[in-house]
Amino acid sequence: MKIVVIGGGAVGVASASFALRDGHDVTLIEPGGIAEGASFGNAGCLNASSVVPMSMPGNLSKIPGWLLDPLGPLSIRWAYAPKIAPWIYRFLKAGSPDRVAQQAGALAGLLRDSYGSYQPLVKNAGAEGLLRRQGHLVVYRSKEDFDGDALGWRLRRDNGIAFEVLTRDALWQQESSLSRDYRIGVFVPDNGHTVNPNRLISLLAEAFVRDGGTIERTRAVGFDLEGDRLRAVRTTGGRVEADRAVVAAGAWSKPLAQELGDDVPLDTERGYHIMIKDPEIAPRSSILDATGKFVATSMETGLRLAGTVEFAGLAAQPDWRRARMLLTLGQRLFPGLKRDYPEERLTQWMGFRPSMPDSLPVIGRASRSRDVVYAFGHGHIGLASGARTGQVVADLLADRAPSIPIGAFSPTRA
Repeated sequence: MKIVVIGGGAVGVASASFALRDGHDVTLIEPGGIAEGASFGNAGCLNASSVVPMSMPGNLSKIPGWLLDPLGPLSIRWAYAPKIAPWIYRFLKAGSPDRVAQQAGALAGLLRDSYGSYQPLVKNAGAEGLLRRQGHLVVYRSKEDFDGDALGWRLRRDNGIAFEVLTRDALWQQESSLSRDYRIGVFVPDNGHTVNPNRLISLLAEAFVRDGGTIERTRAVGFDLEGDRLRAVRTTGGRVEADRAVVAAGAWSKPLAQELGDDVPLDTERGYHIMIKDPEIAPRSSILDATGKFVATSMETGLRLAGTVEFAGLAAQPDWRRARMLLTLGQRLFPGLKRDYPEERLTQWMGFRPSMPDSLPVIGRASRSRDVVYAFGHGHIGLASGARTGQVVADLLADRAPSIPIGAFSPTRA
């Protein structure tokens, strides 16, 4: 069977790789470089604990403060505000107590053993050296901040996530480079991370080609259907014949889904990172600052500070102040970092998270053709859930029952 996978990020490469393992003739279409979108610059976390939706009860009262704080985790370009308003409305509706419990349960299946789910692909690619299973640490500056996250930790516990609460000396013994202003931490021992997400996904793609897969540098623009059967994927370089296709184009997936009869409420959260070359400190595990909503991860090329949410669409120029803000927050988290760095020791990046208002990706069959499978909209968990999503996609392509329940990820959900 000829299969075309649209998208060269973590989800697309994993989907193509697992489909190839099923014996299909697989072509991956990507107009840019492999893993050069969101997979290039994320925090590298492989966290099974990322089951807590972004929209939670009480968020409505927090948004004004986030927007007014120059170091806050959320920014909206006012020119984009009218367009994002319906998404924000859906986002707030998704944050009711009963809905977040359902969403967390669905995400728990998708994220189960995030680290282990990559092992078949990683071993095949010889990329084991890029993974670390050293846990994940969430830190708080006050007990009040920690108590404010009580529902999130209850959702994790209810979905089988083991964790340990650390206070004062125990926290600093876990990570000595932390500022003493952080009073409480939660350590999740089973989580992991990669020291280079771009190189990891690139090595998986190289193994995919070595094993018989094909990569074409072109952009998918539509589909040729005969009735409800797929005949080809249309690209800027011509038609690519296909019996089945996968839409894993991240933030660029919406118009492809619309052509197939599914008007999904997908938008993009623009995320930033800043990298410090040869940093003065190197935390053992990835660390989430729960107040600043950013993650610090030791990478092959330095210390990465990644996070923030900016709503401005796909066309607006980056606001590099958002990246510099992360440096300020990182210096607050780690007093051992220098106050000033020469520019040659800093690099910055902006990328697009494909996000749904309810924090659940779109995984399932297209309305106009069962031959097309969706796998996009993973928001903050694209890397963490990439391998498991790829396994589910391979199941759907082969008409097998998926290994996890996927009803909550339906493209036609309300």
